[in-house]
Amino acid sequence: MKKKLVSVLLCATMVTGLLAGCGKSGDDDKKSGDGEKETITMWCPPLDDNLLENWEPLLEDFKEENNCEIDIQVQPWENYEEKWSSGAASGELPDIGYMYAEMFPTYIDSGAVADMTEYITDEDKEEYLYLDHGYMMDGQYGFPIVTGVPFVLYYNEDILNELGEQPPQTWDDFKRICEKATKDTDGDGKVDQYGYAVGFNNGSMNMLYLLNAYFYSLLWQSGTDIYNDDYKTVKFNNEAGQEAAEFFLSLKDYMPENMMSLAAEDAFSTIFGQGKAAFGVTRSSAIQETLFKESYPNLNWNYVTSLKNKDYGTFGATDCLTLSSQAKNPKLCMKLIKYITGSEFMTEYHKIASGAPLTKSEPYQGDAKMERIVTEDRDKYRPLQVGPCGSDILQNLASELQGMMEGNKTPKEALDDAAAYGDQALDEYWADKE
Repeated sequence: MKKKLVSVLLCATMVTGLLAGCGKSGDDDKKSGDGEKETITMWCPPLDDNLLENWEPLLEDFKEENNCEIDIQVQPWENYEEKWSSGAASGELPDIGYMYAEMFPTYIDSGAVADMTEYITDEDKEEYLYLDHGYMMDGQYGFPIVTGVPFVLYYNEDILNELGEQPPQTWDDFKRICEKATKDTDGDGKVDQYGYAVGFNNGSMNMLYLLNAYFYSLLWQSGTDIYNDDYKTVKFNNEAGQEAAEFFLSLKDYMPENMMSLAAEDAFSTIFGQGKAAFGVTRSSAIQETLFKESYPNLNWNYVTSLKNKDYGTFGATDCLTLSSQAKNPKLCMKLIKYITGSEFMTEYHKIASGAPLTKSEPYQGDAKMERIVTEDRDKYRPLQVGPCGSDILQNLASELQGMMEGNKTPKEALDDAAAYGDQALDEYWADKE
């Protein structure tokens, strides 16, 4: 899902607005079935082409049972964060919101979103498959609604068969096959088949897309992460992080010559999709087989959810519903959040808009080829580690990695410079808390 990420800075007036808005909260124990109908407001981006039309009939039973109205305001992706920023500044936020990982730190820190922990039952923990993905910064601030479609490593079966290779399992396997696959196939003296279809220009996408597609997986597979446990410093420049960066740089000889000017999405579609590379990375979909038949009818492909070095790991975004600190009836809002993400609602919705099951009770409805992502491989992908100053730190990390791939810095220099930037941002962040 494309997202235009915008750095959001909450100023003092925004915090003041939030505190003023919080004062409007009603009685948590108010009976929604008594008297005048209650209205629950919700902000959401366009998860499909006709979200309101698709959701409204699925919400009728809930509205009748709880004697309430649901006002869903669909906000365009392009200004989604700006909408939240202005709402926080004015103290006018919805009862329920939708957030992706990069948004959370700002609004957790300001108190705009509430910790849901008290509303989570043992039954919820048993039923909802990705509930732990909404736990961040020491609280249950999100209730997953879109997940299970991680970035995976696609491979060209024809190329691997021609090389006498099996699908890679480890970094060593991957690099060996990349080297063998990179060659001149038509004898004109120029490489026309590559090992790895990488484009390290973000193109129309946010810089973070480069980390999503290529680097987080290596970082996690090497056994490290973005922040240290106290969130006061970063740790991606430790020995394991350096190993990840060095490995990525070592693959450059097997990437297209124009990889620094080539957009990541274009690298997948014009090189891997056209049968000119052994491997490519893009976000998966429950209906990937259907989509690829339309886009790449001659491509004989399969995928590896994650390679393994010290561990498995690839990026799978977990977008969540949130409970606003301004919610007038938090209990009813949480009831709606669980209803929308529950089996009955999502089973019907995923017939219209493909998605991974969120609960144990929801059946899988995607292409058979992709099912193992949400079954046997479900522990091989994970969301971003959410922490303070996240977007700024990670945007800078992506920029430093571009410098590394251009040959301007060594892996150690690039990571150390990115870590210095991150640690300074965190120092300033925590200084304001003291």
